[in-house]
Amino acid sequence: MTPDSRTTADADPHSTAGTQPRFSELDLALVDALQAAPRAPWSQIGRALGVDATTVARRWERLRVNGLAWVTAYGAPKWITVAYVEVRCRPRALEAVSLALAGMPWVFSVDETAGDFDLLASVNAADLPSLGRSVHGLIGGLKGVRSTRTRLGITLYSEGGDWRMRAMEPAGHAELAAPRAPGATVYSALTHHPPAPDDQALLAALGADGRLSYTELGAKAGMSEHTARRRLQRLVRDGDITLRCDLAHSLAGLSTVVLYRAAVPHTHLAAVGHALSRLEEVRLAVSVSGSDNLLVMVWLRGLHAVDPFEALLAERFPLLRVNDRTVVLRSRKRMGRLLDPAGRATGHVPFAMPRASFPADGASPEWTATPR
Repeated sequence: MTPDSRTTADADPHSTAGTQPRFSELDLALVDALQAAPRAPWSQIGRALGVDATTVARRWERLRVNGLAWVTAYGAPKWITVAYVEVRCRPRALEAVSLALAGMPWVFSVDETAGDFDLLASVNAADLPSLGRSVHGLIGGLKGVRSTRTRLGITLYSEGGDWRMRAMEPAGHAELAAPRAPGATVYSALTHHPPAPDDQALLAALGADGRLSYTELGAKAGMSEHTARRRLQRLVRDGDITLRCDLAHSLAGLSTVVLYRAAVPHTHLAAVGHALSRLEEVRLAVSVSGSDNLLVMVWLRGLHAVDPFEALLAERFPLLRVNDRTVVLRSRKRMGRLLDPAGRATGHVPFAMPRASFPADGASPEWTATPR
């Protein structure tokens, strides 16, 4: 067995002596299986991986407890307004601003970057007016923020819930739920009508742990097991919830995250966006406002992989013009999960939207209980 293939059972995944903890091939296949079917029973996951249910359940618990992988849930993006806010900070203010952004429930992801801005905050709001007030008042008003620039999300071609580790044997996929058909989601710029209170409670509970049993889910959401099962099945059937398995990417060999701002002629934008979403490196492909009408995030196996990937872009997408390349130094928050420098989950900030108005006295605003 090579050092790179040692399992989390061979060494303490939390050990800080020597090398960082690593995923085994089975661990990565388990993550892949849960990306395909986040709430599948362990017996079904075990059949897909060719191991017994007890083994996969034990391995998952080890990964989850150590923050190496997790399953979360959030509301459908078709009902919300989303924006990507580039934040420039004053000298020595980056850490404080990054921490403040990560603590905001309506800021669902925070990335510290090396480029012409310092932070990228992915945010959501009920509508365009509240988005503007939130960005200018709450982010722009933070001590240490020099400036912000907002790119409104328009059409989402792919996001982290669509990305796959691709570590499972092809035969295993037959045991799991059929993959979602590729498509695009148009973000809503209209006033968002929050889910019913019971659905909000389910989303909040599943945001913290997307694999809660129906008994646990009902208890946390304040309803019977039967009601929790019925309501969740409806949310899944109607496409009103996204369940997603994520992982500490750098410890899985994907150490480099790159953001591309690109321009594509409008008549070709949808075709290019859909094609990009099928590349295994692409985590996010979304059309945005501004002259650079496409934002793309990729996960790569090191800086050495940047040039080959860009050569691939140039070959396959001759109409795509990359205007800016930004490398992520650290992901501090991803879809509500707080991350340590190695990318391990250390906490969870439940999603909520900022209220439509803010206190006149400058006090901190309250948050609605509406999950993303």
